[in-house]
Amino acid sequence: MRSSAGSADSPVPATAPSFPPLRVDGRLGRLRHRLAEEDVDAAVISQPANVRWLTGFTGSNGTVVVLGSGETLLVTDSRYAEQAPAQLAEAGCLDEVEVVVARRAAHTAAERLGAVTRLGLEDSVAWAEQIRWSEAVDASTVPLTEAVEGLRAVKDPAELTRMQAAARIADGALAAAEPMLRPGVTEAEIQQTLDDAIRASGASGPAYETIVASGPNSALPHARPTDRKLQAGDLVVVDVGAEVDGYRSDMTRSFVLGDPDEQAAAVLEVVGRSQSAGVEAVRPGVEASEIDGACRSVIDEAGMGEAFVHGSGHGVGLDIHELPRVVSGSTAVLEPGNVLTVEPGVYFPGVGGARVEDLLVVTDHGCRQLTLYPKAPVVPLAR
Repeated sequence: MRSSAGSADSPVPATAPSFPPLRVDGRLGRLRHRLAEEDVDAAVISQPANVRWLTGFTGSNGTVVVLGSGETLLVTDSRYAEQAPAQLAEAGCLDEVEVVVARRAAHTAAERLGAVTRLGLEDSVAWAEQIRWSEAVDASTVPLTEAVEGLRAVKDPAELTRMQAAARIADGALAAAEPMLRPGVTEAEIQQTLDDAIRASGASGPAYETIVASGPNSALPHARPTDRKLQAGDLVVVDVGAEVDGYRSDMTRSFVLGDPDEQAAAVLEVVGRSQSAGVEAVRPGVEASEIDGACRSVIDEAGMGEAFVHGSGHGVGLDIHELPRVVSGSTAVLEPGNVLTVEPGVYFPGVGGARVEDLLVVTDHGCRQLTLYPKAPVVPLAR
């Protein structure tokens, strides 16, 4: 265990801390403003993360119907007849959202949508659901392209508190699991230790399927842990995050077991420099594509550009992949409150790869790291 991770090596509390309440005040108004800009009379929101962000409702069946007139409906079923009003009251929007208990949202909302001519539906709505809304409402349906997702990209202090706690828990889980990075231990055993440590620390669980990839498997960016046993000289990629009260963290560290050979040493050094360059570029007013360019230029100059096969990062929040997208060509401009990853990597099929990833929040003058685990990749082996 390396002790250079001051915060990562400290004990993680087994009980969740007390968080400030998640309030949704003003969010429906901001969405209505965006709908007006796109000449949309009303909107149907059914993605669970978007429903939660707008209203505070966390049930598995909820559809928000937002009318330009100021009316808003949350249509859910009888299982949530008590939960829905309670959660909306806690989130601060019960006075502006009417809870309607019914099985079919389209049929129930149709009578309220009589004057609507352009009805916005989320891009992700299934074709069958689009047909139901088209048949229920005498209006043209138009896609809502990331209307709510764009608003969600800026986190408020209550959201950031939860994400920082999730990052803190992931740091602690990796501190608990790193001693297992030894020859003879399987990827799956390390994954289990990470997941158990995350839950024991008060998180609801991992933020996504934890990745532990060793040797040739580390050349697969989204490898699933297997029963492969680690070997001396292996590159090992560990991608781990926690979920706390619905909000997620995301972190990757890469290791080498024992003294690295020339190729492994070069890979780790280049990826480390690339990630540092990307983090240095994160500040308000910068286009997300500039961060990708900062990461990519280091790897290109090292002659490994073709081995960098994915974007340099993404937003994180209620979902593990959110806006902004940190990729070439992205015109998203960073602003304070954005939370994003910087995660360059290089991968050589059949040999191995490495990735380093931190979770960052954009501040007024730069950025602040939420993931704090150290980046010292060489794991000494007993001689």
